[in-house]
Amino acid sequence: MTTAERRGYQQICGDDGAMLVVACDQRGSMRKLLASTPEAQKAISDEALGRVKMDVTSHLARQAGCVLLDPICAVPAIVDRGVLHRSTGLLIGLDASGWDTSPEGYRISTLVPGVTARRVRELGGTGGKIMIYLRADQPEANRENLLTLRRVIADFASEDLLLVVEFLTYALPTERPEEHVAMVPALIEGGTRLCLDAGAKVLKIPYPGNREACAAVTAMSGDVPWAVLSAGVDHATFLGQVEVAMANGASGVIAGRSLWKDCISLDSATTRRRLTDVAVPRVNELRAVIARHRPA
Repeated sequence: MTTAERRGYQQICGDDGAMLVVACDQRGSMRKLLASTPEAQKAISDEALGRVKMDVTSHLARQAGCVLLDPICAVPAIVDRGVLHRSTGLLIGLDASGWDTSPEGYRISTLVPGVTARRVRELGGTGGKIMIYLRADQPEANRENLLTLRRVIADFASEDLLLVVEFLTYALPTERPEEHVAMVPALIEGGTRLCLDAGAKVLKIPYPGNREACAAVTAMSGDVPWAVLSAGVDHATFLGQVEVAMANGASGVIAGRSLWKDCISLDSATTRRRLTDVAVPRVNELRAVIARHRPA
């Protein structure tokens, strides 16, 4: 990392040097949690979704030390209205909601138009986050996404601004779920290599699947820190994954739905109560797991 990137990285970490980031940049998946039918989900405006994100941010962001938000519903309003504490790090997601699909069934990552590294600075971001889809075993599936990734990495390098690189893998239309699950460790290791080769300096990746795969990712990454994401699993499951990941070299967590998915509502009073009673203790439990492996 450059000095400026390192300073940004320090600001998204706690005093122990580990990442503990609340992810709240989701739009489509958040709407699905708030309403049960496609029609009702579509009726939830960006402004209404932004109010939910304000509640999550006001209750959890300072507890964690950093929050990941989107430039559609959340920022700049959360900054301009003083919801985000001055000491809290802010990552801004570049990802559009959903993905395009190639004729072969490959997922093509899409970005929010106009959200460059310079725009992230203008929005008050400590850094940015890009998410791409990868199938490490299918080179042709990754060609367009890796071009996008390299272009964004170069853009952030030109602004000397921190960029967190996230990738997700996925099952192809011809694969049975159990086949994909068996491939996950190898796909995560392969995807990590692709991101590193593209120039990633901080990684946000799915749980690699087991202790050996976590250790392999750590060895491969070298000085590049990696955080494990929650992928919407239940909190107890995620705690176990974080324990294994941290014990085998992870540098922290970037967690979203596992913290707040059963807390949010279109009724702000209900959301605030559930966040206080349920989500805040979950953040503290994550911090305790991290502390066992990254003492201050």
